Amino acid sequence: MKVPAQHYRCPLGRLQTQITDLDVIKEQGWRDQHILVVNAEDVRLDLFERALVQRIGERLYGKAGVKHG
Repeated sequence: MKVPAQHYRCPLGRLQTQITDLDVIKEQGWRDQHILVVNAEDVRLDLFERALVQRIGERLYGKAGVKHG
């Protein structure tokens, strides 16, 4: 006899905002707290802007795939 697995529903799920568009969340973060979330490969950026984002990320957090400490 097979018994279907029951899925646990997290009680915190009902507290989550209904915003599902990540760009809206990013925009609110920038406007409210001056936090900028940028994908270095975003097609809306030109070549110079992508390189700048890449350099800032590497300066702050190191090169991708390399762990410190």
